[in-house]
Parts: sequence; C-alpha cells; structure tokens
Amino acid sequence: MTTSASWLGARFGPLSEECHGEVAGPTEDSRFTVLVVDDDARMRASVGDLLDAYGHQCQLAASGREALELLSAGGIDLLLLDLNMPGIDGYQVMHEISEHYPDTDVIVVSGETTFESATEALRCGAQDFLRKPYAPEELIRVINNTLRKRTLERKMRRMHRCLEASEHRYRFIVNNSPDIIYMLDNNGNFVFINERIKTLLGYETGEILGEHYSRFVHKDDIEKAKYVFDERRTGSRASNNIEFRLLCKGSALPYRYFESRSITIELSAMGIYATAQQEAQQQEFVGTYGVVRDISERKRAEEVINFQLYHDLLTKLPNRSLFRDRLNLAISQAKRNKTKLAVMFLDMDRFKVINDSLGHLAGDQLLQTVASRLHSCLRDGDTLARVGGDEFNLLVPGISGREDAAMVARKIMDRLKDPVILDGYEVFVSFSIGIAIFPDDGQTIDMLVKNSDMAMYHIKAHGKNGFEFFADNMKAVFHRQLSLENGIRKALERREFELFYQPQVNILEQRICGLEALIRWNHPERGLLLPDQFIPLSEETGLIVEIGNWVLDSACRELKSWQLQGVGNVQIGVNISAAQLVQPEFERTVLDTLAKHGVAGSQLELEITENILMQDMDQAVSKFQQLAVNGVRVAVDDFGIGYSSLSYLHSLPLHALKIDRSFISGIQAPKDRSSIVTAVLAMARELNLEVVVEGVERKAQVEYLQRLDCGKAQGFYLGRPAPPEEIRALLRNQ
Repeated sequence: MTTSASWLGARFGPLSEECHGEVAGPTEDSRFTVLVVDDDARMRASVGDLLDAYGHQCQLAASGREALELLSAGGIDLLLLDLNMPGIDGYQVMHEISEHYPDTDVIVVSGETTFESATEALRCGAQDFLRKPYAPEELIRVINNTLRKRTLERKMRRMHRCLEASEHRYRFIVNNSPDIIYMLDNNGNFVFINERIKTLLGYETGEILGEHYSRFVHKDDIEKAKYVFDERRTGSRASNNIEFRLLCKGSALPYRYFESRSITIELSAMGIYATAQQEAQQQEFVGTYGVVRDISERKRAEEVINFQLYHDLLTKLPNRSLFRDRLNLAISQAKRNKTKLAVMFLDMDRFKVINDSLGHLAGDQLLQTVASRLHSCLRDGDTLARVGGDEFNLLVPGISGREDAAMVARKIMDRLKDPVILDGYEVFVSFSIGIAIFPDDGQTIDMLVKNSDMAMYHIKAHGKNGFEFFADNMKAVFHRQLSLENGIRKALERREFELFYQPQVNILEQRICGLEALIRWNHPERGLLLPDQFIPLSEETGLIVEIGNWVLDSACRELKSWQLQGVGNVQIGVNISAAQLVQPEFERTVLDTLAKHGVAGSQLELEITENILMQDMDQAVSKFQQLAVNGVRVAVDDFGIGYSSLSYLHSLPLHALKIDRSFISGIQAPKDRSSIVTAVLAMARELNLEVVVEGVERKAQVEYLQRLDCGKAQGFYLGRPAPPEEIRALLRNQ
C-alpha cells in the first residue's frame, strides 16, 4: 500500500516546491565551515589561508580539547584532524564525534604513514586519509569531494523527509476522500482501494484486495461494468460519469447508485501502461485506475422531484400533467388497436360545505380517504388523477363501449356509499361524474376532457350524485351558461341591472308599510330576466358579492330620492347572500352605504335565510349585533323551511320573521286553517317579533290572516314587484 500511495502522490503533482527546489539547483549549502585541528601553528595557519582562498569558511583549533569545545558550539561541517596531539588525540576526537556529532565529516591529515594508522582512522569514522606533507591541490580535491558527498547526502535526507510528508498527505487525502479510489491489475482484480469502501459499501479493504470487480457489481449491470471498471482506453475515449449499481455488504443492505470514472492517459506515465525496454514504442497494459462516487442521495432527490412534478402531494395520485401524458399514450394505442377509452370528470358534491364546517385538515383527510377508495375500484391500467381541489380525472382504456364505462361509474358510486368518519362525524360523499368516450365524443386530449367536464356540469345541475355521458346538446347548454356568466360580468359595467320593489302591506290598516328590493336583469337580447335565472350562477362564480353590494347601494339611493320628493317614511328590505355575510368588512360596507346616502339605519332591513345563518352563527351574531346598534333591522326570510334549530331566535338581534309561502298556499277559503302559521304567530308574539307572511295570492288568505290578527303580508294579491316610478306613485297616493 505504501508503494501505491507513493505512486498516487507522484501522479497528483510535485511533492512540494521546497523539495523541488532542492533537487533542481544549488543553494547556500555550497559554503561549509571547516575546522582545522593541528598542534602545529604553521600548519594550521597555512591550511586556513588555503581554505579561505578557495572560498571555504575556516576555524582553527590547537588541540583535541579545543576542537571538541568548538564542535559543541555547533556549525562545524568538516574536520581536518591531526592524529598525534597532546592531551586528547585525533582518535579520541573521532570517537566523540561518532557518538555525539554523527553529522560531522572527518578527514585525517597526519604524519603517521603506517597502514595500521590509516586503517584505524577510517575505522573510527574518517572519510579520507592524507599524509603529511601533502600537496595543496590534493587537499582541496579531497575536501571538495567530501563536501560534495555531504551535500548530496543532505539533499537526499531532505528529499526523503519530503517524500514521507507527501505520502502522508496524499494517503490522508485518498483515505478521506468522499469517493472510492481504486486500482485494478490487468486481470480486473483490486490491487488498491481506499478506506471509503467501508463507509459506502461496508467492506474492509482487506476483503476487496485481490478480488475481481464483478463480485461487487449488480448482476443487471455486469455488461455495463465491463466497459467501466476494467477500462483500457485513455484520453477523451475513456468512460466518464457512467451510472450503475454496486452491491453493499450483506443482502439486507439496499443497492446504491454510483458513478465510475476510469483511467485516462495521464495515468499511463504512472504505471497503468508500462513501456517495454526492448521497444520504446511498445506499451504494456498493467491495470486500471478509477474513482467511484456515491450519487444515491442525488438519485433519491431526483426521484422525489420527479414525483412532485407529476403527482399530487396530498393524495399521491397523478396530477394533470401526468394524466395528459398517459391519456395521449392511451389515445395512440386506441387508434392503433381500434379500441375505445373513457375519460371521466369527477367532482365531489358539497365538498365546500364539509371543508368550511369541519376545517381544512378534515377536508384534506376526506380527499385522501376518497382518493384511496376511488383507486381501489380501478384496474392496473386505469389512471386516476387529482386535477383540482375536489376534482378528479379518470382514464379507463380498453373498453368496448358505454356500458363498460357506466359499469365503472356505478362501481365508484357504490364504493362511496359508506360514510367517512371525520372528527367523530359521519360524512357521506357523492360525486357528479361526466363521461366522454373516445373516439365518439372527441379525438384529442383537450376535447375529451372538455366534453367530460360539460357532462359533469350537466349532471350536477340535475340533482348531482350520478353520472352522465356527453351529448351534443350539452354544448348549447354549456355555451349558454358561459355566455350568461360573461353577460353578468358585463351587466354590472353596462348598468343593465334594475331594482323592482314589492310592497309589504299592513292588511289590518290597508297601507304599505315596507318594500322588498328585488333585482331584475334587463338583458339586451333575452329581455327582463328574473333572479332565479342568473342569481344561482352569480353565487357559483362569486359575482354575487358585487351584485349584492350594488343592490344595497341602489336601494339606499332610491330611498333617499323618495324622501327628497316628499314620499313617506318607509322601510326597504334587501336580501343578503352567504358570500356577502362572510366578507370581513360586511358590516362596515352596510354602514358606509347608509352614511353615503344619508339614510337612517332604521329604514333598512336585511333579509337572510336560516340556512345561511347556520353556516357561521357566531360570525352572524357578531355582525348583526353591530348593525343593530346602528338601527339596522334584521329579518329571517323563508322562515320555517330550514333545517336548523330555533335557538338562534334568542341569539340574534332579530326584528321580523317572514313566513315562507308554502305554509299559506293551502288556504283556499277563509275557514281553512294552517297550524304552522298559527304556531309561528304565537311564537313571534312571545319573542316580540314582527311577522310578514309571504306568497299571499288570494283574498281568502288575506281574510284568514286578518282573523288571526296578523298585521303584515306580501304577495301578488297585495302588490306585484314594480319599478321605482310606480312604487313612488303608490307611496305618494297613500
């Protein structure tokens, strides 16, 4: 492993600038300090002068003891040492040097000429031996050779230290790399792999070395791995960023995705390709070098992003984009196989009521439960997609005709019969389902979805909770509805709406005591339209808020105009929708409108149905109490046909109850009786509330109410809705 790591270090680049410099050129090491040790003063002086002449730094010592003192001070590179000196001789000095100053070189210059003396000196550590007298040239040659050798040894030591440091650095880099770095021999067996293999795949390096790479590759990716792990190409043709799977240690571990990077031509100089000695141009393949990067997290992130792009996160169903993709493929297959398919548009009935009453969390839970039930009804080849809040699209390919589609629709409706438990409440869910058949009802994606949508709206308009196949006549209805919606939007701008007023008569005093403002649409093509022809669509599209505010403003303006013309003081009733009531500034809008036209609050009566009150009783109580403080009256319209309790009669600041026409319609003669009318009148008197009976259309009904001492009534017999001019004349005559 040391050899491999060293090879990697060399491949990564220069070891360091410091080491590179030492190898490449000369440094200040070319100057050394030489210590001349001799008891002969003339000899010391002559050698010192000679060394100075050749550029060497020189120090002089007259004895062995003095030499050792100078050595202990440091900085001595070479000794020219005489053997025969009084006190401490040359042999003792060399002995001290070998023990304490091994980095100092010694050249013996002595008058001893025996072979034994020279041998003993060399044995004690001398680098060379010169006999006195000597030639100066020979002395300088021996000194230069010794110093040159010393320079090379010093550089080698430093280079070795650099190599060790470099190997430690690169070993650390390789073993702590986030990637697996490996080498294969020419048979595909691992000869080197870093420690990253343990954290990624769970193997120890010893379990990998010597093993063939195919042992660790997923069986489905073996063929691909042959061209990556055991790569022999170099340069731009080498494999790069190839994805495949490696097996983790142990069968319980999951597969992970990896990206493998193979050897390139730069590695050939480092031993991947070896040049034969016999032929310089011949290269021998010796192995493969590669890097394996873990991209499993990235793959999982890509899968999550891809899922989010094509699925609804709440229900985990396909979204509109994926549905259109599959529908496009299904249409192509149906054309090729000459088969049919069905596109269904499913809209949940009364989802808004459930969502508003139980909260959005309960609404989300309901959608998840419904999606699961719907999915359980389908085949593997069918596609159910959520395309809106409570809207779903269903693709049913491979059907023979309408009966197959109807069978699926009936199965869905049957599956949804069981209640869903939300916050302890049993909630029953139903769907309105529109069905379009390919190719009969359309041959494109947009046409099939559009026609199934039309069929869904058709069944929703005729009772909901059912299914309907698309028919050509639905286009006319749909276009008429669309035209009507566009017309409503433009009617506000073009001032095509008008207010009619129906009198409320005190039948005991035979006088008009109030009016109800009723909107009419003076349509440029269809003439005068009654509210039931456009108000439901206005509520569905949200335009009812703007229309309701217009009615309130117009009624107050008309009331002020009558007052300025001297017409008597009269109350006007204005109907309020649920959408208006939930507006945050509803009460402020009413009060600002009264102030704008200078109308007293006591002249305005807001009429609201029981069902609207029950949608948010707390909010209604708060808002109507604030209005009542300012004199505005509140009446319950169509009283008696709601499904709520009567507890709100004590909670709300009510002034009147308007009994629905259905309770008086059975009175054909003065002697007939209506127990409900009698009961309501008695209850109203107990609560100190006024009563207005709606739908009075016969004289017998008037006489019946007079006998019950009921003061107020409203209906065609007493007065039909009329434009402002006629009502003004009636009030003036009265």
